[in-house]
Amino acid sequence: MGRDDEMGAKLFPGWKLAVATATAAVMLAAVSAHAQSLSQGVAAFKRQDYVTASRVFIPLAERGNAAAQSQLGFMFETGRGVPQNYTEAAMWYRRAAEQGDSLAQYSLGLLYDRGQGVPRDIVEASKWLNLSTAAAPPRARESRARIRDAVTTKMTRAEIAEARLRALEWAPSREH
Repeated sequence: MGRDDEMGAKLFPGWKLAVATATAAVMLAAVSAHAQSLSQGVAAFKRQDYVTASRVFIPLAERGNAAAQSQLGFMFETGRGVPQNYTEAAMWYRRAAEQGDSLAQYSLGLLYDRGQGVPRDIVEASKWLNLSTAAAPPRARESRARIRDAVTTKMTRAEIAEARLRALEWAPSREH
């Protein structure tokens, strides 16, 4: 500890705790504002105010919020509040899917199956659909499994094995 640090510690013995508490409060406020913004975007979307929803989701998505990215992907896929653009939808779905968002994984798998916004790739489609089904909430698992299985019927055994291997090797990664 330097001389100035020693003097500060003598004059303000709880300074480290105060700095840590202040830092935690700032971080908590940022997380709370982030969540509030996401809920505002979801509320706007549910009201069918898609332009407002897109204005809320875009900055959140750009900062790496997977839920906002997934929602924005859907908006680009369907042309709600933004121009319909499958390439843009695939990009947002991929960013969310890479972070482990199961709905984005499902949507990205469907885009690969149809070749919308991405080159048609049945193996990549199956990989994302496998991951999505495994992580799906109970109420969505059965329907996602049916879609995954339907895609699998179009594949060779080698393609199925490759898709399963890709899914097994995949790991989520947070955006920085």
